[in-house]
Amino acid sequence: MSPGVAIQPCLNFYPKPHELNAMPLQDLTPQLRTRLSRVERTVGWFVFFATVLLLIGFAYYIYNAAESRGWFKMKVQFHTYVQSSEGLNVGDKVLMMGFAVGEITEIHAMPPRDDRNVRIEFRIVEPYFRYIWTGGSVVKVNAASFLGRQLEVTRATNGYSICVTQPVTVFTNLDDLAQDIDSDPGHWQLAQEVFDAQSNLILHAYEFLNPSNLQVIAALHPESITAYDNTEKDRHQVVASWHPRYHRYENFTPNDETVWLPASESPAVSDQLQAMVTQVQNALPGILALTNRVAAILDNATLATSNLNVTIAALHPLAGNLSEITGRLRNPGDPLTWALGTNGSQQVQDVLTNANALIASTDSSLDQLTDQVGLTLVNAANITSNLAVQVQSDPTMLFGVSKLVLDTDDFVQGLKRHWLLRSAFKKENEAAAKAANAAKAAKEAEDEKKILLQLPPP
Repeated sequence: MSPGVAIQPCLNFYPKPHELNAMPLQDLTPQLRTRLSRVERTVGWFVFFATVLLLIGFAYYIYNAAESRGWFKMKVQFHTYVQSSEGLNVGDKVLMMGFAVGEITEIHAMPPRDDRNVRIEFRIVEPYFRYIWTGGSVVKVNAASFLGRQLEVTRATNGYSICVTQPVTVFTNLDDLAQDIDSDPGHWQLAQEVFDAQSNLILHAYEFLNPSNLQVIAALHPESITAYDNTEKDRHQVVASWHPRYHRYENFTPNDETVWLPASESPAVSDQLQAMVTQVQNALPGILALTNRVAAILDNATLATSNLNVTIAALHPLAGNLSEITGRLRNPGDPLTWALGTNGSQQVQDVLTNANALIASTDSSLDQLTDQVGLTLVNAANITSNLAVQVQSDPTMLFGVSKLVLDTDDFVQGLKRHWLLRSAFKKENEAAAKAANAAKAAKEAEDEKKILLQLPPP
């Protein structure tokens, strides 16, 4: 490069942006145009597949969300009546067996003249509404927390299902039902209970219909009979519900009607606490009186302990004397010496010796007395034996003895009446005279009675 030549920059080497935009597509070579169309096609397919995958993922997410929230499950609308809506809110969960089976949808007050206070509507999802039967399903309003309550529907095992998904048919003409039974035997079952004229249940719901029991039903002349075909497929919604007043299934419109359930309402926690506070307030006077009595008992116990201390202090000398006495009586022979003196042992020995001698003499005297008594008894026995021999040998002896006794008695009685000895037996004589006079008067009265009885009647 020569020093005199100036270097000019090549400014036109790269095309300008406006020149590129103005470049027509037909100016490109055929190879470049083919390559560009392939790239555009690839990009288009990529965008298409990406869009499809995005739509599939979004649809799958929506499906999972709907399935988890129970959008595809059957829902049944129920209602019940409670005294108070305190602690209950729209959207609260409804429980059954510990599971969340639905939610509260509406709470509103009843009209002023209605005897019910609050109406609560709630929905229960499949399959839990199939646990609700007529024999025991109720709505319990339980206390959930300090300021809240919750609904719990109990599961029943008796009766009939309250909601069914199999259509029922109301027959006003029993001939049509009889034709269906004849054409499809074993397909038709009762969807109601049948009562006789005396309100006695004669046919239960779900009993199979046949010509014999259909004749029984026809004899009652009912206005209509509700039955269902057990071969008909279930619907994906509740089509009938049990009416407890009419004892039958009635057609049900899920979006317009609700099923009634009885309620068992327990008081709220605040009401229970208020009742507890009231009981505590009522019990406070008794508790205060009891504390006053306890205080009085404690005061008396304190006074008794102080008196006991005084008594114990007064017993100290007595305890010392008793200790001294027991100390003196500890050695052998000390109690006798302490009680009788120093000569007590000799005196006791003399008393025992005299008692021994007395017992010995008494023993000998007793032996002699026993011998004498025995001898006396022997003599008495000899006398009686001799007397018995004499009586047996002389039978007149007893008559003579008896006559002697009678004569002696007469002699004594005569002496009592003698003038010389009468004063000595004055009281006995007067008693005998009174007895004789009384006997005489009685005898005279008896004679007069006999005479009166013998007289003829006037």
